[in-house]
Amino acid sequence: MTIMATSFHALVNPPLLVWAREQSGYAHESVASRLKVKPERLLAWERGDLKPTVRQVQQLAKIYQRSFSVFFLPQPPSIPPLAAEYRHLPGIVPGDESPELRLALRIMSHRRQIAVELLQELGNPITEFKTSIRLSDSPEEAGARLRSILGVTIEEQLEWKDEWAAWRRWREAIESIGILVFQFPKVPLSQVRGLSLLDYPLPVIAINSKEGAAGARVYTLIHELAHIALSAGKEEVPAIEETRDDAAWSRVERFAEETATAAIIPANVLAGFLGRISVARDAWDLPLVRSLAAKFRVTSLAMATRLRVEGALTWQGYDRWKAEWTEYVKSLKPRSGFASPVDKALTRSGRPLAQLVIEALDTNRITAVEACRYLDLRFDHFDKLRAELRDWTRRAQTVDDGE
Repeated sequence: MTIMATSFHALVNPPLLVWAREQSGYAHESVASRLKVKPERLLAWERGDLKPTVRQVQQLAKIYQRSFSVFFLPQPPSIPPLAAEYRHLPGIVPGDESPELRLALRIMSHRRQIAVELLQELGNPITEFKTSIRLSDSPEEAGARLRSILGVTIEEQLEWKDEWAAWRRWREAIESIGILVFQFPKVPLSQVRGLSLLDYPLPVIAINSKEGAAGARVYTLIHELAHIALSAGKEEVPAIEETRDDAAWSRVERFAEETATAAIIPANVLAGFLGRISVARDAWDLPLVRSLAAKFRVTSLAMATRLRVEGALTWQGYDRWKAEWTEYVKSLKPRSGFASPVDKALTRSGRPLAQLVIEALDTNRITAVEACRYLDLRFDHFDKLRAELRDWTRRAQTVDDGE
């Protein structure tokens, strides 16, 4: 009888098994269940009392999203905690992130590092984001400053075809000022809708691709831009360094919310629309808010927030409207769609990184294998990727990421 090599015991270093599991955020029971072994056996591997087979180590590498060879190192790699990069996130305890969020953070941090290294390798200048806002600013001033650096005119905004056109244009504008925009899949919206990596140069804004509405993605995008600008103004630091209590953070989040809506919906333009609409304070229902939001190509929730700031809704009226909106959103059917591998690569990694990878590949600075790994894309799709990048301005504005 032939014995497969994968049935042999692997001479792994037990502390590396512990390190990989803890870094990935998994409990023993969860990993053991996926391996179809008892938790006691996994614990025995980690103590060194037993050795897993080669096949089982391969499975662990897949679960933890680590290379097979890492389990044979003499000691665990020394890497900074993930919370040393991302901003404070409501409800997320630094060091206790879910496995899904941990993996997303690792991938996005790696993408950013790739972009920095490729820019340096190619000799391309790195655009540095330096615009700052402070909590002492008014949200109106802060929003106007952010909108100014993005260079998006209100005339252009009001002519966009739909919310997907808005999402594409706002993303392009942010990517042009020294910020990378990524999307991440497989993380529940209940955990996080968006986040920022406060690394310089090239800080990162990341959007949860489970967010179905393009208008909601736009709001999250500008909201995270406000947090990065606060970081540039020394008002925010990575999550692991933050010491503010929940009440203080609620004020920071409200400032970012109001700054974002001020940037997307300028007060003077909104006043013009309100002057032509006869609606009493707190009489705004779902259809009225949706209709006004559609003019600016934003989500209704962003518009309701703006109406509250402008006094068209009181806090009581806003809370009533938001409760109705929440019930309406729950009634919606989950979105469905299909995206090609190239569409997924572009939506997740962003156009700037994709262009850098193609340029580095075409000038023999990286190998085809590296290019495929950087974009998580098979090489037989790269010709289509090149065509998509050349034709970027005429891309379909309703492309879904298929998540």
